[in-house]
This record gives sequence, structure tokens and C-alpha cells, in this order.
Amino acid sequence: MRSRAAAAILADAGLENVFTMQGGIRAWEGLVTAGPPESGMAYFGDSDSAQDLARLAWLLEDGSRLFYVRLIGFLHDEDARKLFQDLAKAEISHEMTLGRLYKSFSGGRSVEDSLPPERDDIMEGGIPVSDALVWAREKEVAAILEFAISLETNAYDLYIKMQRKLEGDGRKVFELLAGEEKKHLERLAALLEKKI
Repeated sequence: MRSRAAAAILADAGLENVFTMQGGIRAWEGLVTAGPPESGMAYFGDSDSAQDLARLAWLLEDGSRLFYVRLIGFLHDEDARKLFQDLAKAEISHEMTLGRLYKSFSGGRSVEDSLPPERDDIMEGGIPVSDALVWAREKEVAAILEFAISLETNAYDLYIKMQRKLEGDGRKVFELLAGEEKKHLERLAALLEKKI
């Protein structure tokens, strides 16, 4: 388990003073990490509003869409290209759903209007899209699929936590999104099994 994910689990369980070290144990030993960009779980606090949660989820979906679209541009494996095209389309659908939810919470304001003009593209797992693409260009399809599985797992976990926090339409939306993320995981795992 990667250290950010482990730290998130411990913090979610109520432990205080939980830390993570960039590079993990290898950095501690003076070695350089060679794995994928480290994903973590997106944090939201008890004071975050339903509107804040919808915006956070929208940003992560938008970043994941960008990653999948750009990934398709350099993948040579047709099965993987098709799957990532489908995932990119699903992210667009998720963005639209979250955009409507945000509008319902914000009195009609669009989520795009709430974003700063200059923003970094961050995807599910809290990873900058540019970092993920640099890493993916050098990797085999199986490694990219494993990475995508970790991203979708983070999204699934995040949406389960968000649905627990909300009521009414918000809860229903995040329940729906969690179910769709679970289907993404199943498709990614099936293709990974085929490729290894």
C-alpha cells in the first residue's frame, strides 16, 4: 500500500498526527522511487459543504478525463485505447452530473464559474495530470492499467465517503457515481488480466 493511501485510511479512522513522506520508504533509505506517481485519497473536512464536495468531485473527474484523452494519443494497444476512450466518455457524463448537482447547491451558478482562472489539472487520486502522463509514456499497458485501477479505486472510495456525508439528491448522485466507478474497476481489471 502506498504511504498516502495508508495515511488517508489512518486519518479517516480517527488517528491524529498521521504523516506521509514523499517517495516513501525508498526516499528514507536514500533511494529514488520508480513507481507511478503516488496517488492518495482526496481529503475533505467535516465543514466542507455539499457544494464544495460537488466541486471537488467535478475537478477530479475533469482531470481524469484529460488524462484518459491524452493517454489515448500515445497508446498502441487497441483494447486499451478503446477502454480509455470509454472511460473518458464516462468522465464527461460524471462531470455533467456533478455540474447539475453543483448548480442545485449553488443557486444556479455553474461549477466552471467557481473555479480560479489559473488552476492545475488534478485527477482522481490527487495526481497532477502532467505527472501521470510523463510517467505513462514510458510504461507498458499492464502498468498503465494498474495505475488506472488505483485512480478509480480512489474515486470509488471518495464517492462512498461523500455519499455518507450527504442526504437527498447529493447522496443519490454519489451513490450512482460510486456504482459507475466500481464498473470501471471491473473493466480495467478484466483487461489487465488479459494483458498479463
